Order: sequence, then C-alpha cells, then structure tokens
Amino acid sequence: MTAAAAAKSDRSVPAVSPGAPTPDPAAPAVAPAPLLRRLLAYRLLLALALTVIALDQASKAWINTHLPFGTYGRPGAIPVVRDFLYLVHVGNTGAAWSMLTGRSMLLATLAAATLVAIFLWRRALGLRDRVAQVSFGLLCGGIIGNLADRLLHGHVIDFLDFHFGRYVYPTFNLADTGICVGVLLYLVHSLRQPE
Repeated sequence: MTAAAAAKSDRSVPAVSPGAPTPDPAAPAVAPAPLLRRLLAYRLLLALALTVIALDQASKAWINTHLPFGTYGRPGAIPVVRDFLYLVHVGNTGAAWSMLTGRSMLLATLAAATLVAIFLWRRALGLRDRVAQVSFGLLCGGIIGNLADRLLHGHVIDFLDFHFGRYVYPTFNLADTGICVGVLLYLVHSLRQPE
C-alpha cells in the first residue's frame, strides 16, 4: 500500500478508543426537539393565555367604546345587578388595590420581568403538568392583558365594580381575575403535591 492510499484509508475510518462501543451506523441521529414540538408541550398554557388576553382586551375595548373614561357611580355606570354589580370605566396606574399608584411603567417592567422569569424557570415550576399549565395560562394571560393596557394607555382599564352592602370591592378587570385565579390554583396545587 502506498503512503497516499494509507492516508486516504486513515481519513475514511474514524478512530475508536480501545474498549469504547462502536457507533451503530443504522441508528438514527438524535436531533433536538423542533420548536413546534416544544410549543405543543405547553399548548394548554398557551391556549388559556391567549383566551384570557382576547377576552380581557375585547371587554376593555367594549368599555372604551360605551363608557367615557372616569365613569363611576350614578348616573353613568351601567347596572348589571342593581346594588351589586356595575360596569364602570376607571384607570389604575398602580397594582392591586391601587398599590404603587402612579408607577405604571415600573409595574410594566416588573410584569415583563415576571414573564421572562416564568419562561426561564418553566421546568422548575413544573409547567408540563396540566394543572400548572392551567394556572400559568391564566396568570400569564392576565399579566399580558394588563401589560398591554399599561403600554397602550399608561394605566390599566378597570370596569367591574362590585358592591356588598356598604362595602365596595376595588374595581378590577378580567386580567386581574385570571391572575388571582391562576395564583390561587397554583398555590393549592403546590400544597397538594408530595415533596
């Protein structure tokens, strides 16, 4: 065998360490999961988040169209169930119960950071679990719904005004409902899980 033939022969056969298993040429190569397959693993979360966003934004668009901003109480509020539930149109630049009022951009930044954190820690949060997907679908949909308001209007649009006798519950929206139900559901689910 000539030196050129020996060099060509050495290039066509990969070197194998003594005692190492030889690769099976018939075995299919393991490729990373395609993006679609990874997204489908979270389809319930994504579907619920999109549903909450759509319902939240549609309801706020209806309120924007039918009630002038600042409508609260009589005569402008729309009674759904008299002395119990009214539709109003108010803005909230703060968080729940108007905490951090006037800090809408800070709260928008915190909302975006929360979404990034949920994405980064999705495995640690157990987001492949069905109940966790429902919880975080509601939560993320609510966060995005209110984040959209902050970016578009500079405040969150609140319109559900409940009265319980003399007590008036703080006005809220569908995104807030998604956030609260999602967090509560995840807490209950987490407490029921064995360690």
